[in-house]
Amino acid sequence: MNEEKDKKDLDENKSEPNKSEPSNEDNNPEVLSKEKTTEEKLKESEEKLLRSLAEIENQRRRFEKEIKDAFEFGSFNFAKENLATLDNLQRAREAIKNDEKLKENKDLDKFLENINIIEQDLISIFERNRIKKIVSKNKKFDPNFHQAMSEIEDDKTEPGTIIQEIQSGYMLGERLLRPALVSVAKKKEIKEEENKEKKAQK
Repeated sequence: MNEEKDKKDLDENKSEPNKSEPSNEDNNPEVLSKEKTTEEKLKESEEKLLRSLAEIENQRRRFEKEIKDAFEFGSFNFAKENLATLDNLQRAREAIKNDEKLKENKDLDKFLENINIIEQDLISIFERNRIKKIVSKNKKFDPNFHQAMSEIEDDKTEPGTIIQEIQSGYMLGERLLRPALVSVAKKKEIKEEENKEKKAQK
């Protein structure tokens, strides 16, 4: 009885494969090739997904920029139109101040005071909306912010310095809304007659 049992156990042990030994499937080239192909496909899919996500992010940024540009463009045009209102108000004030007939009017000062209040209100509204005046007088001429309307001979001032502001310039944020119209100092030219006199004196 024991001999039959031992023989049966021996036969069962022979029939069971050794688990520690690699199976033929693990070394099968076809199986290895399929695994490699699957890994490559997964990697390729991951790269495509990353590219798609990057493209979506780029589209989002472009969309945000387009909205911002459209808003700023609308603000730009609106600001330019309102600058004309401020210009007209300032011109009207100067015309009234220089009118000889109105100078005798006792209510003139009160009227000019009201114009000044309106002017300051407009300027405050501009500043709250990032519209700021360009400081020009006694500054060096900069073609990015100034437009030279004339040159004035002035030996006391360094050439290229702005000595007169004809019309104020403004910025909208970092963007030029309108250049300042200015007069720039230049060296006094020595006339031909003066040159002759100097030569004669020598």
